[in-house]
Amino acid sequence: MTKTAHILLVDDDPAEKLIIGNVLRKVQNIAIDLHYCQTIEEALDYVQSGAPVSLILMDNRLQPQADFRETVPVLRQKGYIGPVGVISASLSDPYFQTFEDYGADFRIDKAELDPTAVEFILREYAAR
Repeated sequence: MTKTAHILLVDDDPAEKLIIGNVLRKVQNIAIDLHYCQTIEEALDYVQSGAPVSLILMDNRLQPQADFRETVPVLRQKGYIGPVGVISASLSDPYFQTFEDYGADFRIDKAELDPTAVEFILREYAAR
């Protein structure tokens, strides 16, 4: 029986849902149920609804917030204790070096998000 991972993607660009959804469909050893929200408010409503969430992938820049330093702490303050990964087109900004200080568990460049990386992330973080 294949275990199902419930991944919540929070990204203000709907095209990212298609792109990341295509990557997630290629993961072989874990069935993935992708959920999608465009704003932090939608994500908070989703998480607080009691729907299963194995892992949240949070876009670094989510309008109107500046970056994950504003969004991830809100998730934590509202009681979400599961794993949160920050995804970004670039990890070059210095604040990515202190991502854990803001409640994120990991960060990954969107270009590095492939089926192998997703399997590793789910084994490492969602299995806790």
